[in-house]
Amino acid sequence: MGLFEEKVAIVTGGGAGIGEALCKELGRQGARVIVADINEDEAGRVASAIAEHGGRAQAQRVDVSDERDVGCAVEEVAARCGRLDYLFNNAGIAIGGDARDLTLDQWKHVLDVDLNGVLYGTLAAYPIMVRQRFGHIVNISSATGLLPQPLNAPYATAKHAVVGLSLSMRLEGADLGVKVSVVCPGYVRTAIYQHTVLVNMPREQAARKPIKMIGAPQAAQSILKGVARNQAVVVFPAVIRWGWRLYRLVPSAADRIMLPRVRELRGYRTETGADE
Repeated sequence: MGLFEEKVAIVTGGGAGIGEALCKELGRQGARVIVADINEDEAGRVASAIAEHGGRAQAQRVDVSDERDVGCAVEEVAARCGRLDYLFNNAGIAIGGDARDLTLDQWKHVLDVDLNGVLYGTLAAYPIMVRQRFGHIVNISSATGLLPQPLNAPYATAKHAVVGLSLSMRLEGADLGVKVSVVCPGYVRTAIYQHTVLVNMPREQAARKPIKMIGAPQAAQSILKGVARNQAVVVFPAVIRWGWRLYRLVPSAADRIMLPRVRELRGYRTETGADE
């Protein structure tokens, strides 16, 4: 029997991108998957695709920015299934732009989804898993949670906080049977590049994608391998691991690499974002 076979797994943001790929891979490996997403139609599409390939999945609408919505969903799944083995806090959004052009509401929107959504899920699942004496919480951060990402400060703030939350909770849960891992991927081919809101910056310049990216299915496999090993921090692809190591050894190297890009993008700011 495989590690994930017959296990109950909730995946937030399961209707697209890495979340969709995680749901499908978990289904392929025999897990009972709850595809949680604010877009109920997309969650249903993913659940149906899993079922068509012989897996077991159920769609559930969940707004991760709503504490009650998340709590009720997690508790209901655990009660109905009699256990909760995995919670993948994956849902996320991004709003990019020069910090002086972003409104407080835009900051709050990103933090509500990318940080509070992870926090609500973690706090809902943790006591259930403590009572069970088993379970694994997997929080999807980003390479941006390990490295600075100027002109995407709300996203970077949330993702750095997710790393701190996860590593702290991991130590708290160690003697209680609860595992916690944080995932920091970079350069994954998903629709987040198209869906990112850009403030006072032209998309064609600001959303320029790296030449080499990995697909979401490959990312899902890397995540589950890290989870199977109970890694504290799962970082991929290799270029991100090397970048993280370099940053820890020589933090000033990030300045030299990133500042030219910041200056380049500032040249594209529209008149509405220019200083008066």
